[in-house]
Amino acid sequence: MQIDSQTLFEYLCDAPDAALIVHRMQDWLEAENRRRIEFYNEINESLKAEFINGDIVLHSPVTRAHSLAVSKISRWLGNYVEEKRLGEVHIEKALIRLTRNDYEPDICFFGNAKAKEFTADQKLFPPPDLVVEVLSPSTEKIDRGIKFHDYAAHDIAEYWIVDTNEKFVEQYVLRNGQYELVIRSRQNDLHADSVDGFVLPVRLLFEEI
Repeated sequence: MQIDSQTLFEYLCDAPDAALIVHRMQDWLEAENRRRIEFYNEINESLKAEFINGDIVLHSPVTRAHSLAVSKISRWLGNYVEEKRLGEVHIEKALIRLTRNDYEPDICFFGNAKAKEFTADQKLFPPPDLVVEVLSPSTEKIDRGIKFHDYAAHDIAEYWIVDTNEKFVEQYVLRNGQYELVIRSRQNDLHADSVDGFVLPVRLLFEEI
C-alpha cells in the first residue's frame, strides 16, 4: 500500500508519539545506510545490482527481446543526443543514487545541466531527466511499483516503460509531482518530452523482436 508523503506527514503531526516514531525511524535509517555503504563496497562491474529499501537486488541475465529493445533505443537516443549535443545517454551500468535507493536503469538520459558536472571516474549519478525500463517477469513489479513512485518523488521528468512481450511502450511525464500517462502505443511514434525533438519510432522498435 502506497501512502503519499503529505498524508504521512499529517498523520505524524497528529500523533502524540511522533517524536518516538521519528527517533525509531532515524535509528532504522542509519542501520540501513550502513548496509548501503557495504553495498557500495561489494558491487563490481560484473554485477547488475540495485539497493532497494535496504535490500540488495541482483538481476539475472536478460532475454534476447530485452537486450534488442535496450540496444535499439539506446542507439537511436544516443546518436540523436550526441548529434544535437544535448547531454549524455547511459546504459544499464550507470548507478543512480536517490535519497534512499540506488538503481541501474536500462537506459537513462542526463541533459547538459547535469552531464557537464560529471567526472571521468564518476560511479554514482544523480536523478536523470529520462529513465527507460524494459520489463521482465522478475522486474515488472519493481518497475511499476517502487521505481515508479521513487522516480516521480525525485523529479525525474520522464519515464518510459517498454513491454517486449505485449509490444508496447508507455510514456509518463511528471506533472504536479505525479506521473501522467501521455501515450501507450504499439505503433504510434513517441515524442520525447525531456529530449528536445527526439521521436521514438515504436513500430520499428518491435520489428524482429
